[in-house]
Amino acid sequence: MTAQVSERLIYGGNEIPLFTNPLSLYLKNSGTRFVSPHTANWRGYVGTWEILEHKGIERLYLVGLSAHKSYEEILSLSDVFPGHDKVFAHWFTGELRCPQGAQLKYRHMGYGSVYEYDLLMDFKQGVLVNKHARHNELPKEEPVDQSKLPAFLRKGS
Repeated sequence: MTAQVSERLIYGGNEIPLFTNPLSLYLKNSGTRFVSPHTANWRGYVGTWEILEHKGIERLYLVGLSAHKSYEEILSLSDVFPGHDKVFAHWFTGELRCPQGAQLKYRHMGYGSVYEYDLLMDFKQGVLVNKHARHNELPKEEPVDQSKLPAFLRKGS
């Protein structure tokens, strides 16, 4: 599997990568599907999200969308949600993962790469209920068991 293009999150006036797909449940429930334009975007879209605060409550909104109806036809937020310039993500309950700092380990799959730390935000029906940072360390590599490799791949063969 190929590493995937991240969603985008605007938080505190900064745009940061988002390694979660908050729109996926909405699309599944509505039966909406998009076409993958390339292997780094299997879901077929990239959303731009923003956490907006009102009266002390922070809520998650979809504020931008670039979605492939076909390889050539790209839909925007207003095409998918007519009459809206932002959409409150009331359907989303779960954790958002925002990688921060230097990349410690590249993994060529999904959102598997490891960064110095992750900003983790918990939401309940689109409302931010908790956030914290997780410090990550360089993952330990498991040694390769030479006896399980074909002879032509073994060192010294």
